[in-house]
Amino acid sequence: QVQLVESGGGLVQAGGSLRLSCAASGPTFSSYTMGWFRQAPGKEREFVAAISWSGGSTYYADSVKGRFTISRDNAKNTVYLQVNSLKPEDTAVYYCAAGRPLYSWLRSASEYDYWGQGTQVTVSS
Repeated sequence: QVQLVESGGGLVQAGGSLRLSCAASGPTFSSYTMGWFRQAPGKEREFVAAISWSGGSTYYADSVKGRFTISRDNAKNTVYLQVNSLKPEDTAVYYCAAGRPLYSWLRSASEYDYWGQGTQVTVSS
């Protein structure tokens, strides 16, 4: 069992930055692939980024590539999402998730077993 708690969201102007954190409890955090997803009002939850258990591989949605960076610190049981050059269309609730998806499915929310409660990111124009 893994429990996830996100933090770091907020209101920011377009072009600004935030650092989202996801703190995990449980002894097996380092064995999970970690993902960030987001959901805007009236839209489906969408993949943002993922990182392998070791941190050696990272994956991004095309819409955030070059602006967002995912990282993890297994010693602290924490995964991060640095979000830069924010745009109004990045406004959403951001969720972190833990799972063991196959490579082909790591962008699929259904492949993740544990989810946090989400943190709101609002970008004003």
